[in-house]
Amino acid sequence: MKINFKSLTTQVILGILLGISVGLVFPEIGSQLKVIADIFIKLVKMVIAPIIFLTIVIGIAGMGDLKKVGKIGGKALLYFEIVSTIALAIGIIVGNVIKAGKGIDAEAGKGDISQYTEKAAETSHGFMDFILSIIPDSFIGAFAKGELLPVLLLAILFGISLAHLGNKGKPVIEFFEKCADVFFGIVNIIMKVSPFAAFGAMAYTIGEFGIGSLLYLGKLMGSVYLTMTLFIVLVLGGIAKMFGFSIFKFIAYIKEEILLVVGTSSSEAALPKMMEKLENYGCSKPVVGLVLPTGYSFNLDGTSIYLSMAALFIAQAYGVDLSIWQQITLLTVLMFTSKGAAGVTGSGFVTLAATLAVFPSIPVEGMALILGVDRFMSEARAITNLIGNGVATVVISKTEGEFKPVQEVPDKKQITA
Repeated sequence: MKINFKSLTTQVILGILLGISVGLVFPEIGSQLKVIADIFIKLVKMVIAPIIFLTIVIGIAGMGDLKKVGKIGGKALLYFEIVSTIALAIGIIVGNVIKAGKGIDAEAGKGDISQYTEKAAETSHGFMDFILSIIPDSFIGAFAKGELLPVLLLAILFGISLAHLGNKGKPVIEFFEKCADVFFGIVNIIMKVSPFAAFGAMAYTIGEFGIGSLLYLGKLMGSVYLTMTLFIVLVLGGIAKMFGFSIFKFIAYIKEEILLVVGTSSSEAALPKMMEKLENYGCSKPVVGLVLPTGYSFNLDGTSIYLSMAALFIAQAYGVDLSIWQQITLLTVLMFTSKGAAGVTGSGFVTLAATLAVFPSIPVEGMALILGVDRFMSEARAITNLIGNGVATVVISKTEGEFKPVQEVPDKKQITA
């Protein structure tokens, strides 16, 4: 079989394999290559806010029916809450069955977690604080900070106002459509360096943390990967089947985005291309613009599984036996704190620190136990987040009659949902 070295998928795979090799053979060099991945992620984040703003404004203004916009948003939030709660519950159930933390030496964790606990302490997770964080200090400020929810709020308000203008707003819509084309062109340019980002990220991960020293946490890693795989196949696969499409065909369709996430450990790095892919798959632009960015804050299935299993792992490692009611309390706390996790590398660890801070029976210093393998598990949760949000977008599109079963995709091949 001939290998197409011009394919981005092939290039990313080669970047990952080469990064692993460099990390193993030259760990000191590998541990210094994280900067390559950081540069790439910053380049992607640079265009995320304007792309989301333009896409949502164009979608809402073009749809015209504001009642339908509200219906789509409400339905998406309900879906997010149900599925992410299922993910949390599955994580707790599997954590109780496997008991990966039993027998672990709690003194083995010697990592410095102060940067995470301090950041979690600075970030309030109260309901009103969360609401206030959605409202930006200024119009430009929302874009300057690069936070998704404030940009989403501005885009919705702008789109609604533009829709009310009717024909007067058409020149603005046409201008925004041209701007969107420009920004997606920038994304295509940035994606050409994604294999280098995958190389740098994997070289850093293996060079910095190694493999042999992490074997004592293999049970936790294995259980997390297994749980997320089962969640994707059974839960998301079941949802996909209910709505008439195959989860396996869908995963094959977004394989390039998944490989990008594997390399960078950030689902946010694939967001711009994912929006484009979902439109080509058959989802309408308004639904993609509303559902996918919102899902990055409200529908982090992989992060939900990770948080519940990591919290139980730490409790088990320290011999803390949680009653059923304490675990229900933990589930309730996680339902709120998990909504504050973004798609950026390391955010799940910060959110875990915030969760343990309000659940004192589990020692927060136990986070040092999983510090070394957090990078490896972040890849699994980022992939699960990406697939989960993709499935959510397709489901909402189908329920709203905003889905076209067959579309012409960029490689000129036909796909059927």
